[in-house]
Amino acid sequence: MAYPKSFEELMECFKMLPGIGNKGAERMAYHVLEMDQSQVKRFSDALIDFKKNIHHCKICGHICEGDTCDICSDPSRDKSMICVVESPKDVFAMEKLKEYHGLYHVLGGTISIMDGKTADDLNIDSLFNRIDDMTKEVIIATNPTREGETTALYLAKLLDAKGVNVSRIANGLPVNSSLDYADDLTLLRSFEGRKKI
Repeated sequence: MAYPKSFEELMECFKMLPGIGNKGAERMAYHVLEMDQSQVKRFSDALIDFKKNIHHCKICGHICEGDTCDICSDPSRDKSMICVVESPKDVFAMEKLKEYHGLYHVLGGTISIMDGKTADDLNIDSLFNRIDDMTKEVIIATNPTREGETTALYLAKLLDAKGVNVSRIANGLPVNSSLDYADDLTLLRSFEGRKKI
C-alpha cells in the first residue's frame, strides 16, 4: 500500500538531505504528522528565512546575514593572518578552539577530479585579491583527504610564487588512538607536525 501523495512528497524532500534514506525520511514524515500546526509553520518559515537571509560574506566566503561576516567586520581580529578552509563548518570548528584570532577564507570545497571540481570552481581568486603588504601568513587548513591535500599543494605553490609565507596545519594521531590502527598518511603527518617537549 502506497503512502498518500503529500506524505510521499515530504519523504522525498527529507531524502534530499545528506545521510537520510527511506527509513529516516519516513520517521521524519511521521514526526511532522504529530507536530501541531504552529510547529510546522515555524519549521517551514525557518527554512524560507534561512534561504532568504543566509548568504556568503563578500570578503571571505563565510556564511552571514549581512554583506560581511562578523569575523571580517571585527576590528580586533589579526589582519596579518588568513586561515584558508574548505567550508563554513570549518570556520565554526576553528572558532570553538578560541586560539586563532586572524581572518578566514572559505574556498567552498576542494579540487576534486572525480567530482569534476577544478580550481576555477573554488573561491580562490578573491583570496589573492585579499593578500597585501599586511598579510604575514596564510595558513592552509584543508582536510587531510586526497582532495584536501591536492588543494593545499595547489594553493601553496601559487602563494609561494607570490612570496607569501605559507603554513599548513599539522595533522596527526587523534587522542586515545593506537599507532597500529593509523594509516600511513596519518603517521607521516604526525611525524611532520611533531614538537619539542
